[in-house]
Amino acid sequence: MIALLCSVQAEAELLLAKTAVKKSIIIGSKSVIEGTLAGRQILLCIGGMGKVNAAHATTLLLSQFSPHALVIFGIGGAYPSSGAQVGDIAIAKKEIAGDEGVMTPDGFRDAEYIGIPLIRTAHSTMYTTYPASEPFLRRSLQALVSYQGLGSAKVHLGTFVTLSTCTGTSALARTLEERYHGLCENMEGAAAVQVAELHNTPWFEVRGISNIVEDRNLDIWDIPAAADSVQKVVMHVLDIFEKQ
Repeated sequence: MIALLCSVQAEAELLLAKTAVKKSIIIGSKSVIEGTLAGRQILLCIGGMGKVNAAHATTLLLSQFSPHALVIFGIGGAYPSSGAQVGDIAIAKKEIAGDEGVMTPDGFRDAEYIGIPLIRTAHSTMYTTYPASEPFLRRSLQALVSYQGLGSAKVHLGTFVTLSTCTGTSALARTLEERYHGLCENMEGAAAVQVAELHNTPWFEVRGISNIVEDRNLDIWDIPAAADSVQKVVMHVLDIFEKQ
């Protein structure tokens, strides 16, 4: 069984319409749909915006159902120098908890500077950076090479940055690009990934680009197109998670 997690309803409308629902369960204030999508047994949870909601939803999914993989999906903003455009698809090679750290007289420093990892298990020590599953990345890219469902949209692989405060200025975007060399910004991914790592559950994160991270201007965003594209990708690559 594969767990699918997004933050808001608009990111899941297509998947909800395509899912043959077996049952819907309320656990800890979260609604979890169990059913079949693209021939695969799935759990689908719309967890809510932000890190706490993402961590709560992921904990419930993994502890209550023990899925063998977690797919995090939704929309995100592309950093200006990333080369990604509105409507493109971004796949996380790694996730960074972008505002976990300390502000010093010399600028921001992450958890490694402090010397306290966010994860320490028998298998790994991680400060703020979480690498994605290489087999999932390889198989997803292979699956998308000949996929025609995205039209002219391009698929990008790179670093995702999770922040509690969405970046809304070009000046801050430049600062974050210099710090992280990121592809895509979001508000939930690293929190969900951290929980997945603590549960030793492999994960995959994919986002549709709704906007460029710059001075905030909703008039040039395209949330519906980004949400539609990312859901099509989720359905197209579901079979890779049965092969881990």
